[in-house]
Amino acid sequence: MRTSRMFAAAFTFAALAITASAQPQSPPAETSVHIAGKTITVKYSAPSVRGRKVFGEDSFLKGDSTYPVWRAGANEATLLDSTGDLSIGTLNVPAGKHTLYVLLDQAGWKLIVNKQVGQSGATYDQSQDLGRVPMKMGKTPAMVEKYKMTLTSLGGNKGRLTLEWENTSASVDFTVK
Repeated sequence: MRTSRMFAAAFTFAALAITASAQPQSPPAETSVHIAGKTITVKYSAPSVRGRKVFGEDSFLKGDSTYPVWRAGANEATLLDSTGDLSIGTLNVPAGKHTLYVLLDQAGWKLIVNKQVGQSGATYDQSQDLGRVPMKMGKTPAMVEKYKMTLTSLGGNKGRLTLEWENTSASVDFTVK
């Protein structure tokens, strides 16, 4: 009887340990907005700061194989899916699926819209870029532990994509055609 209880306790502990380790450090996340009858969705993985320096000269992102281009999240490349044509800044983006990257330039970040989809976030092919647009940079009011992307409606056919992580905020406005 005692052996059965010990076995059950050990089995329960092992099952809990496996479940805990199965939780990704950068879980899948999604933001979506409906504007002018169209749906715009961004799917990404949301890493956490976990005591690390995220942006700047001594950041952990500098170790990425594509640096200074960043996958705008973690794990797989970040996916933009729109049922309508968009103008992101001055860039015309046809309806459909695209990958988003960010050029982490000290002079100002640029959102990169790439035609290739389904690739690893550690894979970036500049020849597939549809284009790049400047982002508006700012500071968050408080430290943002878990990376967050937000799509918001600005009224009419206008919207905004915002990225927030650590103490940094970057955004770009878009129009649904």
